[in-house]
Amino acid sequence: MKKTLTILGFLAVFPAGVALADDDCLVPMADWQPRDVVARLADENGWTVRRIKIDDGCYEMDARDTEGRRIEVTIHPATLQMIEFEYEDEDDDDRRDKDRGRDRDHED
Repeated sequence: MKKTLTILGFLAVFPAGVALADDDCLVPMADWQPRDVVARLADENGWTVRRIKIDDGCYEMDARDTEGRRIEVTIHPATLQMIEFEYEDEDDDDRRDKDRGRDRDHED
């Protein structure tokens, strides 16, 4: 009985059709802009693209801005609107390299 009440309570809080993550892009592939248009958008902003991938139905771009800082940009695939823009933390890279036994300042 408690399990049923828990499930009903959950459904009341999260009604059907509401996504848990509202930054997903729910667009049919037929309506998507081509990947080269996304690359052109990056070029127009002066970004150097490292990778363009699809995440949660959105384009996600790993790049460097005009000042060389690492950025991650989430782009709506149909409208090409920027949904999210964030700077990547270089300290995370240093920490990850040290965990792997490498020091970025002293790489061979």
